[in-house]
Amino acid sequence: MTTLSGTAVPSGPFMKKTDLEKNKALKLMGKLKAATPPDRYAGAAPAIDRREQRKLDQAAGLVSFPVKLQQPVIDALHAKAAADGVGMNELVNALLLDALKIQ
Repeated sequence: MTTLSGTAVPSGPFMKKTDLEKNKALKLMGKLKAATPPDRYAGAAPAIDRREQRKLDQAAGLVSFPVKLQQPVIDALHAKAAADGVGMNELVNALLLDALKIQ
C-alpha cells in the first residue's frame, strides 16, 4: 500500500473504482499546480521579482523609506500625481527636495 495525501491507497492491478478516481484526481491536481497560466491571464510582460527590483533601485541610488501619513494627505498626493502625470515616488521626491531646499 502506498500513501497519497495521508490516506492509504492500495497499489496493484486490483484497485477499487474510488481509489482509481482518487488517483486520477491527485494526478490532475498535481498537473494544475505545476502548470503555468496562459499569457492572457499572466500578462505578456515578465514581472521583475523583488531581488531584481531592489538591485535596480540600489543602482539608481534609491532607498526604501516607509512613512505613515494621514489619509487626506495620501489622497492629495494621489490627485497631484495623477494631474502631473508622474508616479508617486517621483512626486514625493520632488516635493521633499523642494521643501528641504535640496538640489
